[in-house]
Amino acid sequence: MKDIFKYLFATLLVLYLSSCSNNTDAEQNFDQTPTERLNAQKSELNNLLLSSEFGWKAVYFTDNTVLGGYTHLFKFAKDGTVQMASDFDSDTNVYKSEYEVQLGSTVSVVFTTRNRIHLLSESDNYPIPALRAKGYLGDFQFLYYGQENGEIIFRTNRSGEELRFVKATANDWTDLPKNIIMEQNVVGGDDRPLFRLLETNDGKAIHKFDFSFSAVTRFAESNSIESGYTVSYNMGVGYTPTGIVVSPAVEVGGQKLTNFIYNSTDGSFTATGTNGVTAVIKYTDKPLVLTDDYKIMLPGQPVAWFGFFTDDYTVEAQTNSPLFYAELEKINASLPAGQSIASVEIYSNHAIGTFIYYTFVGRSPLQHHVTIQEDAAGKKIILKHKSWNGNTTVATPAFLASFDKYLMDPNGIYVKKENFRLVYSNTVYTFTSSSSPFRMTTWKLN
Repeated sequence: MKDIFKYLFATLLVLYLSSCSNNTDAEQNFDQTPTERLNAQKSELNNLLLSSEFGWKAVYFTDNTVLGGYTHLFKFAKDGTVQMASDFDSDTNVYKSEYEVQLGSTVSVVFTTRNRIHLLSESDNYPIPALRAKGYLGDFQFLYYGQENGEIIFRTNRSGEELRFVKATANDWTDLPKNIIMEQNVVGGDDRPLFRLLETNDGKAIHKFDFSFSAVTRFAESNSIESGYTVSYNMGVGYTPTGIVVSPAVEVGGQKLTNFIYNSTDGSFTATGTNGVTAVIKYTDKPLVLTDDYKIMLPGQPVAWFGFFTDDYTVEAQTNSPLFYAELEKINASLPAGQSIASVEIYSNHAIGTFIYYTFVGRSPLQHHVTIQEDAAGKKIILKHKSWNGNTTVATPAFLASFDKYLMDPNGIYVKKENFRLVYSNTVYTFTSSSSPFRMTTWKLN
């Protein structure tokens, strides 16, 4: 029994001494007051911000469920000023403003006077109607959460999302305008098809996804075209001098791919992992999935009315192509002062026939009467000229000729019933030339 008591006493003694030791460590760890700890963090962050020779770079994804990334460069100075540049738009110049490292419940860096970062936080500056009064969901105060591998870790004050500052290089500043050039490569030139796909290879199997990109939001959506394979990739896109960076990552074969390199020859973007894992965004000459949506316009069907209008939400549709907008501008440039295009409407199986109806500000409307021919194999329609305003001998008006030819594409046009809405409940249809990157977005109005 005595041996047992000796053993218990020894055990308790060890535990007591250990507890004393731990308490001593805790006292050492917490020998500073909260204010002292915050002041130490403030000094630490101040020194960090000033420590990088060429400043810091951050690709800011304010909300990668709806928006892409915006590259910002910062060069902090001891006098409380910061030089800043961004690729928010084509203005990549460097601007000077003020910043503070502030104490609150935690330490944060705050950009106190207006600069490029504030473009993401202005509520009246929004890219799409769904973000009205919300802007680009950005912030200009970042809460300090430490450092890792030479990077400064912040969380945004507005949403609590992690944002990392990495050390910038001299090339980051000089190459920033290349991001804007890359934007045009992502959007695609007039000589590129409108249709793209995302193709993944996990080293064993290849999967294909449709791919659509909005330059306005820098956001891409990609859904599997394979029956029974329901994987989707929706991602924010940020531009780099050599390609794009995406968030969230495209996960293939257990690997997270974020950096895609641009190939100027074919317009593709490729992310490469290990063991044969890749993800490629590339062009295709036709939609990956062909539908029967075009049949709504065939002879014998009820009357259908589709309309694009320059004074409503159809003009803001992300599915309108750059070529489409350029052709609208051509029309307006060709018209006399005070006149402009107001709408492009398509009526099929109307009491007076099938026609494209052009309306204008400051001049009378025009009706281009056509017939519709079905391309059943290609799942598209071909519009054939009949007359202008019922006159079969009148040529296409010169100011409309360039625009009208795309709807009259002899190779046909694709008609697609979209699964999104443009504010109102009307169904949205797109009309796409099969021979060029011309796409017009309309409401179905009856």
